[in-house]
Amino acid sequence: MRIVLASASPRRKELLENIGIKYDVCVSDADESSLEKDPKKLVQILSEKKALSVLRGLESGKFDIGADASTEIFCVIGCDTVVYQENGVGILGKPHSEAEAFEMLSSLQGGYHDVYSGVTILVSGLKTPVKRSFVEQTRVHFSPMSDEEISDYIATGEPMDKAGSYGIQGYCSRYIEGIEGDYFNVVGLPVSHLYKELKSLGAV
Repeated sequence: MRIVLASASPRRKELLENIGIKYDVCVSDADESSLEKDPKKLVQILSEKKALSVLRGLESGKFDIGADASTEIFCVIGCDTVVYQENGVGILGKPHSEAEAFEMLSSLQGGYHDVYSGVTILVSGLKTPVKRSFVEQTRVHFSPMSDEEISDYIATGEPMDKAGSYGIQGYCSRYIEGIEGDYFNVVGLPVSHLYKELKSLGAV
């Protein structure tokens, strides 16, 4: 079974490598726009879109990973992560500007929020196609940050490609007071849950 990660995220790639998973990467070009306001439903929808986009690309020959689509069994992993804060803030994705990153971090500091990751696994090449999907939730507690601290953090460049404008594993770890749930889910991929699903499918 050929495992394919439908993501260009260096953090997700590193997490898979850390647990000894051999995989190929094909970056999804799925339309990620959605009007869904429920974070659990949103990450599930987008993870499935990403996985399906890559699976179709593999089957059509759009992606060349040295595999024969007529005989190969593909196990495609799609994932999407968002930050969600109650009290009217709602879903926070990746910032489009430093000003937006500042606004996001200002809303997160001094409180808690939830990180949701949706994972969809699609397996083709079998008599019956397989789809597995799940959502992982982790609560993160953030220390208060001054405007100067937020600006200094943004100046590192770290927030700009991350949901909620921060990375728990980097510079921002100085402001993380604690978490409830899976740490790796906040990094971008709930690897323990994912490994169990892959194992049950015979992919690892």
